[in-house]
Amino acid sequence: MITGPQLRAARALLGIDQKTLADLSGLSIPTIQRMEASTGNVRGVVDSLTKVVTALELAGVELIREGVPSTAEGRGVRLKSCAQKD
Repeated sequence: MITGPQLRAARALLGIDQKTLADLSGLSIPTIQRMEASTGNVRGVVDSLTKVVTALELAGVELIREGVPSTAEGRGVRLKSCAQKD
């Protein structure tokens, strides 16, 4: 559904901190921190994941699944599938 790095990037694009995302989603700051600390797909209560995704989308972020083209207009970033690491 969403990865920890994707969640951090979405929050960075919005220019909001973890407290603001917690407020927007109705979740606690520790819950947001646990989600962001995930190295792969965020695992947790489906209701909590849904709240975070909904909050990000309402704030203006389009979450793009791997292999799916973006359908919205506007600026953004996307990690290449074969990203080079130094």
